[in-house]
Amino acid sequence: MSKRAHVIVVGNEKGGTGKSTVSMHLIVSLLGRGLSVGSIDLDARQATLTRYVQNRQNRKDFARLGLKAPNHVALPPTTDRDADERRLLETFSQLSALHDVLVIDTPGSDHYLSRLGHSFAHTLITPLNDSLIDLDVLARVEPETLKITRPSHYAEMVWDTKKTRAMRGEKAVVDWIVLRNRLAHLDARNKQTMEKLLADLARRIGFRIAPGLGERVIYRSLFLEGLTLLDLRHGIPGFDLNLSNVAARQELRALVDAIGLDGLAAEQA
Repeated sequence: MSKRAHVIVVGNEKGGTGKSTVSMHLIVSLLGRGLSVGSIDLDARQATLTRYVQNRQNRKDFARLGLKAPNHVALPPTTDRDADERRLLETFSQLSALHDVLVIDTPGSDHYLSRLGHSFAHTLITPLNDSLIDLDVLARVEPETLKITRPSHYAEMVWDTKKTRAMRGEKAVVDWIVLRNRLAHLDARNKQTMEKLLADLARRIGFRIAPGLGERVIYRSLFLEGLTLLDLRHGIPGFDLNLSNVAARQELRALVDAIGLDGLAAEQA
């Protein structure tokens, strides 16, 4: 029987939530577990993940440090929807047959390629900034009572893509994980409100909640260098393992544990 990759889609219809940072750290974590990884950038007009991978591959010390990179494909949209969807289907089929895991980074908007990409997900990861503004993509909240009135446009899109999977004869069940990303260190009231609302929404529309990555300056520097927190063990100049960076690595470890990547490695072994 031919191998088929486990597909992780990183998606949210709002920009600025850290999708590409999460994608790259997941990719490097999976590679570090000995898995073969392909990646697709559907947000290729902005191309943050693509530039991240390129920054990594272009490092002069790439081989000396023993760094690894995914088999990466960027798919920028054109004016021809049918051709774009054919290219995505062909790319998905090729990479899925070649690799253990396929990570798909999606744009922060409702786009036909994003919808098609979401329909492939076995695991859907939605980074969400810890604010009521960002929660709006998942649910409508009544301002006076702070009660959820109904699911919002992105939640409805996820539901639609499950129906697309069912129409293709695939299981509609998707492990949907919402990451509370860029957690602030202050404003306890906002944190408590978000915890309550997300717990209520998780029960209603079927996702689980996991800790994400804090708001840290180091992520901007790592992007330019093509590095992740996992690479700092190599003793790279300019990236000391200070207390802040150690805390960031602990956040990443908690994120990886919550997603269950160790189980994925065992599944593909």
